Amino acid sequence: MSKVNDSGKEKQVSVKVEALLKKMSLEEKVGQLNQVGGAAFSPGPAAEDQIRKGGAGSVLWLNDTQKFNELQKIAIEESPSGIPLLFALDVIHGYRTIFPVPLAMAASWDPDVPEKSQAVAAKEARAAGLHWTFGPMLDICRDARWGRIVEGAGEDPYLGSAMAAAQVRGFQGDDVTDPERMLACAKHFAGYGYSEGGRDYDPVYLSESQLRNIVLPPFKAAVDAGVETFMSAYMDLNDVPATGNRFLLRKVLREEWGFDGFVVSDAFAVANMVIQGHAKDRREAALRGLKSGMNMDMSSYTYTENAAQLVADGVLTEAELDELVRPILTIKFKMGLFEKPYVDETLLEKVIALPEHRATSRWSAQRSMVLLRNEGGLLPLSKHVKKIAVIGPVADSMQATEGSWMVFGHTPTAVTVLQGIRTKLPNVEVTYASGPEIRRDIPSWFESLMAGQERKPEQTPAESEAAFQSALETAKAADQVIMVLGETDIMAGEAASRASLDLPGRQEELLKAVSALGKPVVLVLLNGRPLSINWAAENIPAILEAWEPGTEGGNAVADILFGDANPGGKLPVTFPRRGSHAPLYYARNTTHSPEGSPMYNPRYWDGLPVPLYPFGFGLSYTTFEFSNLKVSSEKIKVGESLTVTFDVTNTGKLAGDEVAQLYIHQKYGTDTRPMRELKGFERITLQPGEKKTVTFKLGKDELTYWSTNANAWIQDPASFDLWAGSDSQASLHAEFEVTA
Repeated sequence: MSKVNDSGKEKQVSVKVEALLKKMSLEEKVGQLNQVGGAAFSPGPAAEDQIRKGGAGSVLWLNDTQKFNELQKIAIEESPSGIPLLFALDVIHGYRTIFPVPLAMAASWDPDVPEKSQAVAAKEARAAGLHWTFGPMLDICRDARWGRIVEGAGEDPYLGSAMAAAQVRGFQGDDVTDPERMLACAKHFAGYGYSEGGRDYDPVYLSESQLRNIVLPPFKAAVDAGVETFMSAYMDLNDVPATGNRFLLRKVLREEWGFDGFVVSDAFAVANMVIQGHAKDRREAALRGLKSGMNMDMSSYTYTENAAQLVADGVLTEAELDELVRPILTIKFKMGLFEKPYVDETLLEKVIALPEHRATSRWSAQRSMVLLRNEGGLLPLSKHVKKIAVIGPVADSMQATEGSWMVFGHTPTAVTVLQGIRTKLPNVEVTYASGPEIRRDIPSWFESLMAGQERKPEQTPAESEAAFQSALETAKAADQVIMVLGETDIMAGEAASRASLDLPGRQEELLKAVSALGKPVVLVLLNGRPLSINWAAENIPAILEAWEPGTEGGNAVADILFGDANPGGKLPVTFPRRGSHAPLYYARNTTHSPEGSPMYNPRYWDGLPVPLYPFGFGLSYTTFEFSNLKVSSEKIKVGESLTVTFDVTNTGKLAGDEVAQLYIHQKYGTDTRPMRELKGFERITLQPGEKKTVTFKLGKDELTYWSTNANAWIQDPASFDLWAGSDSQASLHAEFEVTA
């Protein structure tokens, strides 16, 4: 579509919005700012009653196609102005067809993975009658204890920005009128991933340098990709709740970035400003939210209770209210909801039956898995072994395979690892034992909301020991053992922070006992965060990080274990040796180091805080060599660009993928800079013996940073190191200089 046509379309929408605003009552305007809950646990009056009065702009916590149409009919035919509803739900990594969790998708280092995966998720969700997802989550997180690390892209703003833009493109496509796409929502704005101690909802304290250089870039990338909505974060940012934070919501988002969509609070977060001590009562909380630029209140009803009276009292003008309503109406017109408000109730089953959806899920899972160890070339395994034992508490769990953050009412349909291996090897005897159960010490409140997730009685010590011994006996009788260990789905995600990163329960004890049998052992990890698998990293010859891989996860694991796919994923986050080492990340500033590596020098007397696995790490069934690193110019001026080239050669006997990574270090300047920063990556496929020259550009965008000293974005004249290689500890080195 041409820019002229785009402009004309925008003008037509604007005219319609202004005409509608003029006829709406004050109460209806307030209603558009109200998001009502459709689930049984939702607070407030019945959704039908609120919608009928024009008191709802959106509905969430509902996943029922027929109910969507029923509520929409009330809005269209019975509310005063007949304004259609937006139906919203957390579609984080799939609707019916589930894809790898976002942290796993980031491990692909391939933006096509999240873009294609979220396009399928959007197509299925729209067929169900949903218009809007609360994703992608763009919080940079450098503390693996935080449960919601599973929903983001890891620790790096450059990788995170690429994944942010890809997810927005996947959800929204090129045109939000497309009935197979849905509105994306960039969340949580901003800083949520830096909560103190990795504890969910706890306060965040960030310098403006950290905020602008690390936390905000993925959100800016989402704006540049055309994201239509934002969600604020729960917590205090530097003692100001993000829900009422004018610096974030007005100065940065709207004034600096030019965002013209709308912002929704997180659940109950407007009213929560009273609990946080930012507002003395719900009336003041409503005023602070409205004045800060918070367009929509997610089900705390502080706006519906107070906004009209605030206007009547003269502390809020109707023009200010119109400013908040306008982008909500604009999106509804842009999506064509006034013309086509209903969904075909027969469509969903046709869409989810499309075979390409599961094929995309399998492909996405294959590309997301990371090979952490493969001593002696144990992998890929032979398909001609006589008897395989699959052991572990998550080996046959559909919930653990699909992972955390399923949509409400979802019934798991995943192919588990056990099922995937049995399907792959129909003529091989595959036995199974779960071993002792694993569970959270403190239950999650999410469990009470999830069908089929009722908390089962805990195993007795005798039952646990019997399960342990059964697993050992199963392993003894096999020729090959595949241990599938990690976390259950409820151990990662919201309200799922952990103090320890060790394998939960008796899993490591079982792994040691099975290993002592002398059988060849492969470890497959299903988990939503880095785990401290120190013993396994030294004693188990082959380790595959499979994350929470989705509907086709078991088939994808089997594809990799038996050589039908070659792993090429890389870690999007550092793996610490202990939870107490968190936060641990590669892009640290250089400090005095009298001995040892400056990156991870001695800081504790009881052990070096060296990563178990560094950011960007991942092996292959083949080998690669990096060489011939060149810069187009050894000196450039501020504002100019140079190109970096280097060769990557497949030196092994199999075709495989490598992720070429480029890192820089500014040696001195107005502020001190991290010792390494990712500034380029490309995933490439090479045949045995094939060589490819990779090219990256370094210019103003890559060399500019927010300076504390200058209180502005600057580019320094300075000398730079650069490294090329397969992870953040790459050694192939060159230098260049930027002059004034």
